[in-house]
Amino acid sequence: MNYAYLLLCADGSLYAGWTNDLKKRLHAHNEGHGAKYTRSRRPVRLAYAEPFATKEEAQKREREFKKLRRAQRLALIHTGLENADIAALVEDTNKYIAMQ
Repeated sequence: MNYAYLLLCADGSLYAGWTNDLKKRLHAHNEGHGAKYTRSRRPVRLAYAEPFATKEEAQKREREFKKLRRAQRLALIHTGLENADIAALVEDTNKYIAMQ
């Protein structure tokens, strides 16, 4: 399974990415082995994720995420998957942040 995802960084910014292993990728971001952008903004927490059958679909959605304004990204997070669904994707509820 492939995923397009949004992370909430420690400075309050949002980061968009894609991966085929959400749990491993989140761990990499928090260990400083993820994207250059997130290295100085740790810890990061998963705010939103969408599953896709193919890498190409996930990458396309990531590009769409990156074109959205912050308010649009936040609206997507608010109307997205239920908290338990996202937490189950990474099997660690401490790494997920509920956007209230």
